Amino acid sequence: MKLRFEGDLTGLQPGLQVLLQELSVTEAEDGLKVAVGPSSGDLEVGLEQGAAYIRYGQKHQFYRALGLLVQHGSGGESFSIREKQHLDVVGPMFDLSRNGVLTLESFKFMIRKMALMGMNTVMLYLEDTYEIEGEPYFGYMRGRYTQAELKEIDDYADQFGIEAFPSIQTLAHLEEFLKWEPVKDYKDTKGALLVSYDKTDELVEKMIDAASAPFRSRKIHIGMDEAEELGRGKYLDKNGFTSRFDIMITHLDKVLDMTRRRGLKAMMWSDMFLKLASGTGSEHYNKDTQIPAEMAARIPKDVDLVYWDYVHTEETDYENQIAQHAPLGCNLVYAGGVWVFNTFGVNYGLSLKATDAALRVNKKHGIREAYATMWGDDGMESNPYIALLGLQFYAEHAYTEGSPDWDVLAERVKFCTGLEADAYLQMKYLDETPGSEPDNRKQSNPSKFLLYQDVLLGLFDKQIEGLEMSAHYAKVEQDISSRRDPGASLDYIFDVPEKLAGVLKRKSEIGIELKRAYDAGDKDTLTRIAKDVLPEIAEAVRALRAAHRTQWLSMFKPFGWEVIDIRYGGVLSRLDTASVRLLDYAEGRIGRIEELEQERLLYSTSNRFTNKGVGWCSFYYRMASPNVFFHVNNPF
Repeated sequence: MKLRFEGDLTGLQPGLQVLLQELSVTEAEDGLKVAVGPSSGDLEVGLEQGAAYIRYGQKHQFYRALGLLVQHGSGGESFSIREKQHLDVVGPMFDLSRNGVLTLESFKFMIRKMALMGMNTVMLYLEDTYEIEGEPYFGYMRGRYTQAELKEIDDYADQFGIEAFPSIQTLAHLEEFLKWEPVKDYKDTKGALLVSYDKTDELVEKMIDAASAPFRSRKIHIGMDEAEELGRGKYLDKNGFTSRFDIMITHLDKVLDMTRRRGLKAMMWSDMFLKLASGTGSEHYNKDTQIPAEMAARIPKDVDLVYWDYVHTEETDYENQIAQHAPLGCNLVYAGGVWVFNTFGVNYGLSLKATDAALRVNKKHGIREAYATMWGDDGMESNPYIALLGLQFYAEHAYTEGSPDWDVLAERVKFCTGLEADAYLQMKYLDETPGSEPDNRKQSNPSKFLLYQDVLLGLFDKQIEGLEMSAHYAKVEQDISSRRDPGASLDYIFDVPEKLAGVLKRKSEIGIELKRAYDAGDKDTLTRIAKDVLPEIAEAVRALRAAHRTQWLSMFKPFGWEVIDIRYGGVLSRLDTASVRLLDYAEGRIGRIEELEQERLLYSTSNRFTNKGVGWCSFYYRMASPNVFFHVNNPF
C-alpha cells in the first residue's frame, strides 16, 4: 500500500516512519492522499471518493487511526470510523522484576503493537531491576536496566504519544534486594524495609530519583502493596508493637513528601488499606469491609489509589470495591490483568470475562485510567507476547462505550499482531483442563505443576486421578499445531506451548500408571516405562527446553533463564533416576521402591477446589518435592 500524507505532521513523523515500516506501507507521490488534521477530540478516519483522512484529538490516536486506515482501506473500499475514547489512560504494566526483564528490542516491539492498538501509557514494574548509584547490590545479577536503557524506552514510547513511567516498591516486595547480607541494615522482614530509620529514608530518596530521572512523565507508582509483614521483624525489636496502619501512614507521608518535592504525582496500590480495615488485617476482597472515618481522614488525598482485581467476573464485585474506596476521597485507578501469572500459558477464560466486567463498571463510574498487569510470579515461564489478545481487548474497550464486538476485536488483533484470535485462545487450554472450573475461574495451573512434579513422588496424582489429562493435552497439542501460520512473524510464540502439550500428553498421568503397575507387581510394565516411556518423555522435555531457551533469549535478558534451566534440569535428572530405580526393582537389585509404596493424597483440600479438582500451586519448589529446598531459621 502507498500513502501520501498532507497536513500538519509536526511531532508525528518519527513514529509514523516506524509504523509505516512495521505495516510494510510506503510513502509515495502517487500514493493514496491522506489528509491529516485535528479533531474535536474523537478519532476519525475514513476513505471516501479515492481520498483518505485522519483526524485526531491526541497524538496516540493518530497511530491507531493509521492502523485502522491500512486495515480497512488497503483494498480501496470506502469506509468511515469515528471513535470516542472512553478510557483516558489505558495500557499494560510489564512485570520486569520476576526474572523476565524485556530486552530493549522486545520492549520496542511491544510499544509498536500498543501504538497500533491505540494505547497511550505503559507502566514498568521495577522492584530492584533499575540501577541506583552507590547501591551495587540493588538488582545485582538480575538484568537491571541502566539509566540509558530506561531513557531509550521512554524516548521510543514518546514518539507514539505513549507515556512511560516507573512502578517501584518503597515499602515491601523487596525480597530480592534485601536477601543480600551487605544491605541488612535496610531490612525489617524478609521483604519489607525497616521504616522510621534515617538510612532507609535515604535509600527511598535514591530509589525515587533513580527511577524517575530517565522518564519525561511526572507520574510514579510507589507500590506499598501486600505489606502484611510490616513492623513484625527488626522494627518490632527496636520499637515494640505499633499498629501497621500507623507505621504505614507515617512512612507514606514521608514518601509523598519526597515525591511532592520533586514535582512527581504518586500513585499506590490500595489493598493494604482494605486489609487493615477488614478486621483480620489480611482480607482484600471482603465485601463487608468498611473504611473507618478515622482511617480515611489520615490517608493523604493527593495520592492516586490503584485498586487491583483480576479474579472477579461479576459487575457487582467491582461496584462494591468502588464503593468501598469512596470514603478515602482519592482519585481511583483500576489495574486488571491478563493472566500469564504462574503458568506457561494465558488464562484467557478468566482474563477476558473479568476484564469485561471490570471495565464496564469502571467506565460507568468515571474511572478512566486502567492498566493490564502481566505478573511473572515464580519465575516468568510465560511472556507478554502471548498476552497480546488480552491487551487488544483492553484497547478495544477503551474505544467502545460498552463491550467490544468480538468479531471486530478478532479482526483488530489479526491486523495488529498477524495472528488469529482463535490461535491465542488455545493458550488457555494448557490450564483449562478437565477438572477446572468453567473459564478456569479458580486459576488452576496444571501446565506448570504437572511438568515439574516428580514421577516417583506423584504429588498431584491424586488431584488429577480420573481426569484424562493425557488425552486432553494430546488434543491441545494438535489444536495448537493446526492453527499455526509459518508465514506469521510471531508464529514462533507457539513453539513452547505446543511442545509443552507434547510433554504433558506423555508425562501428566505417568505417575498414576507407575503406581498402578507397582501395586499390581507388574514388573513388565515397569520395565517398559523405564526403558521406553521415561526416555521418550525426557527427549520431549529436551526439545521443550531448547524451544523455551530460544524464546527466552529472544525476548528477555539472559539473567533469570538460569532458574528455568535448572528446573528443566531437575525434571530430566529425576526422570533418569526414576528409570534407574524402576529397573533396579524390576531386575531384582532392590526389593521395593519406597516412593511408590507411599499412599497418594490430595494435594489441596481447600474450598478453592472443593476437595477435588485439578488444583493450583504457586511455587516451583512445592511442585517438585515435599522435602526441604531451603531452610531459614528466621524468616525475617
